[in-house]
Amino acid sequence: MSAISAVEEFGSIQLESRKSVMYRTASANLKAVAERLSLETSLYERLASPRCVLIVSVPTRMDDNRVSTFVGYRVQYNVARGPAKGGIRYHPDVDLDDVIALSALMTWKCAIVNIPFGGAKGGVACDPTAMSDAELERMTRRYTSEIFPIIGPERDIPAPDMGTNAQTMAWMMDTYSMQVGYSVPAIVTGKPLEMGGSRGRREATGRGVVHVIEEALKMLGRNPAEQTAVIQGFGNVGSFTAEFLRDLGVKVVAINDVSAGFFCPAGLDIDAMVDHVRRYKVLRGYRQPGAEEIAADGLLSLPCDILIPAALGGQIHKGNVGAVKARIIAEAANAPLTPDADAELLDRGVTILPDILTNAGGVTVSYLEWVQGLQSFFWTETEVADRLRSTMALAFRTVWDEAERRKVDLRTAATMVGVQRVADALHIRGLYP
Repeated sequence: MSAISAVEEFGSIQLESRKSVMYRTASANLKAVAERLSLETSLYERLASPRCVLIVSVPTRMDDNRVSTFVGYRVQYNVARGPAKGGIRYHPDVDLDDVIALSALMTWKCAIVNIPFGGAKGGVACDPTAMSDAELERMTRRYTSEIFPIIGPERDIPAPDMGTNAQTMAWMMDTYSMQVGYSVPAIVTGKPLEMGGSRGRREATGRGVVHVIEEALKMLGRNPAEQTAVIQGFGNVGSFTAEFLRDLGVKVVAINDVSAGFFCPAGLDIDAMVDHVRRYKVLRGYRQPGAEEIAADGLLSLPCDILIPAALGGQIHKGNVGAVKARIIAEAANAPLTPDADAELLDRGVTILPDILTNAGGVTVSYLEWVQGLQSFFWTETEVADRLRSTMALAFRTVWDEAERRKVDLRTAATMVGVQRVADALHIRGLYP
């Protein structure tokens, strides 16, 4: 990308890109798909360039009265199909490269499920686990004030991501509303129900993951009740994925989080694990008859039918992919497979359900929440769940059919569907001025 071509720093603020693994992967996937679609060079260049990159300083008064300055980002990748949409991430490793890459993935993701949004992403490089609620509130309000000029219910609508939650969105909504002088519920999604949030939003990503798995099992002719699953990560996405898989009849035999992992051939007690995390924040200390504790690096190598990476990106790579025994990998996290691992697994005949399809349930229900906020008319949880199911099922069938028609893997097919829809929108809209 011409706007970010070298490495240059001023103080602690990174001004240019170092091209992270996620960035290089997203760029390579786009280039390969553009070639398959025979896109014109000028159109590919527009698709390969983010519309807007904003880097902000976020000075925050800490509880001990000192001021810490964090670095924040907001990237709007493409808005040809509608206002920008994407999460806000709080994590020490947040950097410009990954935010750009994630905003690109969000662009294709929204197009795949065919909702009228473009892609965006944002975040602050910080460790939210080391900050008090008061510090997080002050930092969030300052960050919202800094990105205020480019966000809005018709321009760019943030949502929760790693390290953020409904409370974060409440602070963002309140800050934005105070600046414009009236309440604006549609400025964010994933907010509390008391502030205009949507029923079913918190569990939407996990529910969507399981819808995609269910559709894949149908196409592969496999009975859910005969499948075993392993889940890496037990945060919001991983825990709801486990609950809905159990309800589908799949036996969840192993789960881990940052603190501990557990394996039980007879199946883990998902309700008990959820209750344990609710009480103690992490899985460490969980006990279940027949369950044994396993190391983090041992979970990915367990024999299973379905492996669900629901933690950080790059977890399955060249160094450990050889030990993976799953027949299906459902990417609940963003970019959990490196390109080398992806290629090797495909060569081995593993079915990979790609992230830009599999974890699109969150943005789908975010769209429904945005619509409800604009109309001030709200739906029941059943209505939201039904709309999510039909949207995810249609998106899966579209991607599956594209893969069959073009004789490509599901990741390539999904990216082709998303990129083609955005390219069509750019072409039809033309160029201004």
